[in-house]
Amino acid sequence: MLNEILKDVSDYIAWELEEGAVTVEASPDILAALSLPTTGSAASTPSAVPKPEPTGSTPFVEQKKTPATPSPPAIPPALKTLAAEISACTRCGLYTGRTNTVPGQGNPQPEILFVGEAPGKDEDEQGLAFVGRAGQLLTKMIEAMGFAREDVFIANINKCRPPDNRKPSREEMDTCLPFLKRQIAILKPKVIIAMGATAVEGLVPLPEGETISKVRGQWLQFEGIPLMPTYHPAYLLRNPAMKRPVWEDLKTVLGFLGRPVPPVKTTEG
Repeated sequence: MLNEILKDVSDYIAWELEEGAVTVEASPDILAALSLPTTGSAASTPSAVPKPEPTGSTPFVEQKKTPATPSPPAIPPALKTLAAEISACTRCGLYTGRTNTVPGQGNPQPEILFVGEAPGKDEDEQGLAFVGRAGQLLTKMIEAMGFAREDVFIANINKCRPPDNRKPSREEMDTCLPFLKRQIAILKPKVIIAMGATAVEGLVPLPEGETISKVRGQWLQFEGIPLMPTYHPAYLLRNPAMKRPVWEDLKTVLGFLGRPVPPVKTTEG
């Protein structure tokens, strides 16, 4: 019986040694029964107990530690100040019907800046860009490119929701555009992906008669930054057949950035 107890204690101490412990906990009663000296409630590790050699079957040997998640880049004070200005903005009539302003969110040092039109109902309620159905599709687009949403920055031409999700007027766009331009100056993205006609018109005024269908997939520029026009995710929800052209546009962006094209998933989304 005593041998079994000693073996259990030995195994326990060996396990503690393997885990890096230098002391083990034991009650005074156990120490008395084993005739070991007491020092408070802890006993020194017996030097006679050998440290077992690692074996492949031991679950505690060569454990893979979960790598620490890299801390996201700190949000620049200028971006926080700008978000506060947007929150307090009353420059156009859209502020009267909003629940929240939607300045945009994401990596403050992005390779890619996605720009859409304006917040919808879900975005207005949450104060976040692209969180509704179109936002869920945008997430799939971003992930298909090999990124996570946290790797990119997502914003809109307008920071407040137009009534009934209508297209912002030219005046409303021009009033709000300085906010987006200041964001771009702070973010310094390598590429801008303008999603939908309003995003393109806001950043790169098109010649008379030009439409998003004519310019999508062709490189444009906004103040020296390459800009790729493509269809808006909301349009893709109504026209799933247009997902393939958009994927070609996104692959063009990946090529520009020198990134590989991830394997295409077969699930429809």
